Amino acid sequence: MTRSRAQDRNVCGVTAAIAVIDGKWKTVLLWLLQTRPHRPGEMRRRLPGLTEKVLTQTLREMEADGLVHREVHDERPLKTVYSLTAFGRELSAALEPLSDWGHRRLEKLAEAEQVS
Repeated sequence: MTRSRAQDRNVCGVTAAIAVIDGKWKTVLLWLLQTRPHRPGEMRRRLPGLTEKVLTQTLREMEADGLVHREVHDERPLKTVYSLTAFGRELSAALEPLSDWGHRRLEKLAEAEQVS
């Protein structure tokens, strides 16, 4: 799905929402940031396989979509902290039922494997 779909007013609401969370890391970052603000290095350590480049790009997209707030503290060395905005927390809450459904689906798949 392209980033332009996140701005397209002629798509259904579900498509518009999915365009904002599309990608390998966005839902994981939402989940991580809902606990508390994090520094980029912390996020990379907590999420093996996430490169600095991809993290930066993903956080920029999430910031542009109004989901995260980037705060730079005027210290040496510079300290950057990311947190969820109210809009990001609202999205995270909206995704909870979908997460619950996903867990139930995984349980059904595990049960089906045990039966076979």
